[in-house]
Amino acid sequence: MPKKERIQEMFDGIAPSYDRLNHLMSLNVDRLWRRYALKEIVDGSVQQILDVACGTGDSTIAIAKAAGPGSRVIGADISEGMMALVMEKAAHEGVHDRIRLKVADGENLPFPEDAFHRVTCAFGIRNFEHKEQGLKEFLRVLKPSGKAVILELSVPRNKVLRRLYDLYFLHILPWVGGKVSGDKAAYRYLPASVHAFPAPEVFCAMMREAGFRDVRCRSFTFGLCRMFVGRKNS
Repeated sequence: MPKKERIQEMFDGIAPSYDRLNHLMSLNVDRLWRRYALKEIVDGSVQQILDVACGTGDSTIAIAKAAGPGSRVIGADISEGMMALVMEKAAHEGVHDRIRLKVADGENLPFPEDAFHRVTCAFGIRNFEHKEQGLKEFLRVLKPSGKAVILELSVPRNKVLRRLYDLYFLHILPWVGGKVSGDKAAYRYLPASVHAFPAPEVFCAMMREAGFRDVRCRSFTFGLCRMFVGRKNS
């Protein structure tokens, strides 16, 4: 089975427990990281915003709540199982009328050029089989001067923190995740995918190579998470 189909099947399978375990995986500070990203995404104007690899919609809903009146947020993901939870959560938060969903591959987005003021991806791009292609697609669908905002889990560079990180993410988390979700293999894959993600300077170079300008990176919580931001030429 191709990698993309395996990823889709895995996320469909863990969807019911994903929210709880995602907060566990991030030590419950992912909400803070999303708030930092929101400051880069919304500006109070009427915006068209695309949330790629939206999963169960935590970021999609937060964006819809914070965006200016008249804005529209599209959540896109390859996992229908994950997205099945989005609108129920959005209705509970009172923003279901500001969100649309689309089953879509982040490496081949079914949207026209220059369609969005912002493209964002929270904790999903590490699962892309071809990250360079995904970045080119992000750039293609952005409007001139539009901005991409990417959050991704990261490996701390401090040696002591790295040991603690490896103990938690490589040993404790797979056991806990397996108990809760019934899929221990998925929670072996998720930490391994963080380890395999390019170093910050390498990913910034990938964004520039894809065509983004003014690329920058910010580290959060001792390097557990990084935010990458880049603009499309005007």
